[in-house]
Amino acid sequence: MEQSGSRTILVVEDDPRLSRSLCEQLEAEAFGTLPVFDGKMAQRAMDHGGFDLVLLDLSLPGVNGFDLCRQIRMKDRNTPVIVLTAFGDIDSKLNAFKLGADDYLVKPVHFQELLAKVNVFLKRAESNPLAVEHITVADLAIDLGTKTVVRGGKSVDLTPKEFNLLVCMARNKGRVLSKDQLAQQVWDDAYGVSPNTIEVYISFLRSKVDKGHALQLIHTKHGFGYTLDDRQP
Repeated sequence: MEQSGSRTILVVEDDPRLSRSLCEQLEAEAFGTLPVFDGKMAQRAMDHGGFDLVLLDLSLPGVNGFDLCRQIRMKDRNTPVIVLTAFGDIDSKLNAFKLGADDYLVKPVHFQELLAKVNVFLKRAESNPLAVEHITVADLAIDLGTKTVVRGGKSVDLTPKEFNLLVCMARNKGRVLSKDQLAQQVWDDAYGVSPNTIEVYISFLRSKVDKGHALQLIHTKHGFGYTLDDRQP
């Protein structure tokens, strides 16, 4: 049940017992909750808005969590989305990240771990220190207020995680960042973030930011990490 004046979390979970448990524990921490039990209910809740974070199951009746994640990101690039699912395979995880999820937790989840994630993402969203900042590297322009990216005059469509990774590299222009450093700065800590996940996201960025351009901006320093620079190595 939503609590007046509190930050509201949309809980998209079709298991009534788990949904009730999550809502009770979140409300005990002074969060408001809005529980929905299938994809159609989630779509109606998204249309009305008014929530600060989404906890999203992937296996849902009506509309699955992957499609919901895509729809959320089409309307809202900023609200944090944490996936809670029984799907532990790497393909599901990478697909969720590609569609714009901010984090991915496999059930069963310890509530204290979930609570820590919720607080981290809400704090980041609320502090919003990027609102009036712009970064330019060669013909790449990043607007941190509108969360938009333009390369060579053309818009580049990025997921929130891809955007944060690009911002991290652009702010460190010319500096080689290791996979551990990228995990800590973009995923808050290295817990649960495999080197392969970093490689996949770098590949996503290259295909969206560098593909079709003579000047490549994203470079690999083998054995050390990655850098974004308009100077060729």
